[in-house]
Amino acid sequence: MDLFDREFDEHLAVAAASKAALGPAFRRMLDAWVHCIRGGGKIMFFGNGGSAGDAQHLATELLVRYSQDRAAIAGLALTTDSSALTAGANDLGFERIFSRQIEALGRPGDIALGISTSGRSPNVILALETAKRLGLVAAAL
Repeated sequence: MDLFDREFDEHLAVAAASKAALGPAFRRMLDAWVHCIRGGGKIMFFGNGGSAGDAQHLATELLVRYSQDRAAIAGLALTTDSSALTAGANDLGFERIFSRQIEALGRPGDIALGISTSGRSPNVILALETAKRLGLVAAAL
């Protein structure tokens, strides 16, 4: 039981610290999402490996529903089109698989949300740089 208690206590401490540290940034992102959605924009998610799965999950929650019925929200995972991913990797390089999709699908005011455990994924970083250059709101987890 000691391990359980220690792990759970650590989890609660990290959650409390995260809430305090991330609250203002989360509020700004929430405001950007609301502005984007109300303006008819879309939110694009992307990442590698497990982060790709997270991207797909988040996009689906927006598209279908989260906890209650509501109007659909345009959420898109850039990780799901195997043809675009493999052709892009082959023809342009793996670093450009997400940035190329943002070039094609992104419009000013849309949101590009990159997910990276390390924070150093070249394809995620390039996609966020491309999003900013094109006038999208760029954010990362």
